[in-house]
Amino acid sequence: MRKNLLPVASLLLGTLFLFLGNGLQGLLLPVRGTAEGYPTTILGLIGTSWAAGFVLGCFFAPNVVKRIGHVRAFSVFTSMIAIVALMTGILIDPTWWLILRALTGFSTAGTSMIIESWLNERATNESRGVIFSLYIAITLFGVVGGQMMIPFGDTSTSTLFMICGILYCVAMLPTLLSKAASPQPLKQVQLDLRGLYRNSPVSFLGILLVGIANGAFGTLGAVFGRQAGLSDSTVAAMMSVAIFAGAVMQLPAGRLSDRIDRRYVLAALAGVGALAGLLIFLVEPSQVWIVLTLIAIYGAAANALYPIAVSHANDFATAEDFVKVSGGLLLLYGIGTIIGPTIGGPVMTATGPYGLFMITACAHILITAYAIIRSRMRAPVPVAERDAFSPINAGTAMTPESLQLSPRAAPFDETHDDDDGDINPEQEEKSNGPV
Repeated sequence: MRKNLLPVASLLLGTLFLFLGNGLQGLLLPVRGTAEGYPTTILGLIGTSWAAGFVLGCFFAPNVVKRIGHVRAFSVFTSMIAIVALMTGILIDPTWWLILRALTGFSTAGTSMIIESWLNERATNESRGVIFSLYIAITLFGVVGGQMMIPFGDTSTSTLFMICGILYCVAMLPTLLSKAASPQPLKQVQLDLRGLYRNSPVSFLGILLVGIANGAFGTLGAVFGRQAGLSDSTVAAMMSVAIFAGAVMQLPAGRLSDRIDRRYVLAALAGVGALAGLLIFLVEPSQVWIVLTLIAIYGAAANALYPIAVSHANDFATAEDFVKVSGGLLLLYGIGTIIGPTIGGPVMTATGPYGLFMITACAHILITAYAIIRSRMRAPVPVAERDAFSPINAGTAMTPESLQLSPRAAPFDETHDDDDGDINPEQEEKSNGPV
C-alpha cells in the first residue's frame, strides 16, 4: 500500500485542498446570493454557468495543457480559480458572478483533468484500484469538508471567500513541489451521442435525467434551505448528508444490481427518490429532523443512480470501450447539470422553494417509467457476463480522464518507469514550451 501511494501522495493532497475549496465555494455562493436577495432564477443560472464552463473545459482544456505543459497549465487554472474566488467576494453582483462561475467551471475541469492524468501516469494495473478508490474518497470528503466550513464563518462578509482563495493556493503547492514525472498529453474528449444511445437507451436517458435532478438540487438545494428558514449550519448539514447517504447506498445497491436486472434497481431507486421529493414538495415539512431525514432518503436514492446506469451501459460494451462509453455518459451527465438549474430556478420562483423537489421528482418518475418500459423490450445481459459494479462519484466534478484509473478499464500499457519519478529539467522545459 505504501509503495502504491507514495508516488501520488502529493497529488492527492493537492486534490483534497482543491475540493475543499470547491465544496466551500459551491455552497457559499447560493447562501450569500439568497441573503443578498438575488432572484432564484439568477441563482439557478449561476449553477448553470459553472456546469457549462466545466463541460467546455473537458473539451478545450487539453489544448491549453498541450500548449504550455502540465505544470504551468495547472498553475494557470488554479490561479484563475483562486482569483475568481476572491473576486466573487469583492464583486457582489449577480452579473459578475455568472461570468466568474463559468471561468471557475472551466478551470476546475482543467485542474481535475491534469491531476487525474497525473494519477494515471503513476498508477499501475495493480495499484490503480487503490488509487481510484482513494481519489473518489478524497473528492467526497473534500466537498463535504468544504461545505461544513460554512457554519464557522460569517456568510455576510468576504472572509469565507478569502478562505476559498487560500485553499486553492494551497492546492497548488503539493503538485508544484512534487518531482513526479509529467504525464502524457491529455486525450481529446469525443462525445458520440448516437453511439451512446444505441449502446444503452436506458443509461443515455437515465443519466441525462439524473444530471438534471442532481444539477438542480446541487445548485439550488442551499437556496431551498435558506428560503425554507433553515440556518446556515443546517443547510450545510443537509447538503452533506445527501452526499454521504448516496455514498453509503452505492455499494449495496450496486451489489444488488449485479444479481438482478439493473433496470429494476434503477426503477426502484428512482421511485424512492421521486417519493421523497414529492413528500417534501407536498408536505413542506418545517421540522429540521424531518427535512434532514427526507433529504437523506432522497440523497441515498438519487446519488446511487449514476454508477448503476454506467454499469448497465458497460454490460453492453467491451473493456476497451469502457473509457469511451463512461466518458461520454459523464459528459452527458454534465449536460443534464446545465439543464437542471436552468429550469429549477424559474420553477422555484413560481411555486416557492419546495418546487425544487417537483423538478427532481419529475426527473426520477421518468427514469422509473422508462427503465420499466425498456426492461420489456430488451433482455438483460446474463449475470455471468456482466461488468462488475464499481462505485463512481459523479457529484464531485470528475472528468473523463479519471475513468482511466477505474479497475474496469482496459489494462494499461505499462511502459513508463515507476521507480524513478524525477523530471529531467531539460525534458520538463521542452514539454512545457518556451517561457
